[in-house]
Amino acid sequence: MKSKIIFGPAGRPVDYNGPAYKAPEYIADEGLSAYEYQAGRGLRIGEKSSNILKEESDKHDVLISIHAPYFINLSSNNKKTINNSIDILFKSAQVGECMGAYRIVFHPGYYLKSKENTLKIAKSTINKVLEKIDQSEITNFTFSPETTGKKSQLGNLSDIIAICREFNNFEPTIDVAHLHARDNGLIQTKNDYNKIFSTIEDELDIKRLHCHFTRIEYIKSGERRHHSLNELDYGPDPKYFLESLIECDFKATVICESPLLDQDALILKRLYESLL
Repeated sequence: MKSKIIFGPAGRPVDYNGPAYKAPEYIADEGLSAYEYQAGRGLRIGEKSSNILKEESDKHDVLISIHAPYFINLSSNNKKTINNSIDILFKSAQVGECMGAYRIVFHPGYYLKSKENTLKIAKSTINKVLEKIDQSEITNFTFSPETTGKKSQLGNLSDIIAICREFNNFEPTIDVAHLHARDNGLIQTKNDYNKIFSTIEDELDIKRLHCHFTRIEYIKSGERRHHSLNELDYGPDPKYFLESLIECDFKATVICESPLLDQDALILKRLYESLL
């Protein structure tokens, strides 16, 4: 039986040398229970490998998610970009179903001059994705728009909540480092985390919250680069993060996006266990 909060890496573990689709055994042997397959640079995994990943994750009790390609922009004024984004999300759902991914994480896009128009176009694009899925054999999918790290990107907390409230088969990915960076150091105290999680709880009915965590460096425009947990000059604070998740009584999956991936995921897990 999985713990209430589980942990895993965003991609291939640091010292793992095998194929990415066979990583669940290595991840489970480390003591981790989640794995976010990285397809940010493109959906290069085939059906056979996706099926193997599903078999391996089922065998070793590792919860799978997939990060869809970064090329998605649901709110573009360019028709070709919109059509490409629809195609990428559709193909991500196909691949996700093959590998048994419980979440399909993606970055929603970029703001237009009018934020209201940005969300309107994004929702229209999502409707087209869902129409295409309805006409396919895909039945098992949950899209998970992610809070984004740059001020120019569609994806503050209210954006993500608005999208997830609008559609079935949508659950948020809460990247707290991105929220911290896009608002120039937003998260300083446990109460800052509490505000985020209580807002999510009030607005959405979530059985398991999907989260990303790392320390992050930011500039005026938002995210600059990720840092490992031992680089204490950078926030946000992992202890307050875990304490807040515990106090808000969330079931959660925490995917570590630091440069040390699984190694820092294990640090987060041990810190969580020390707080129980």
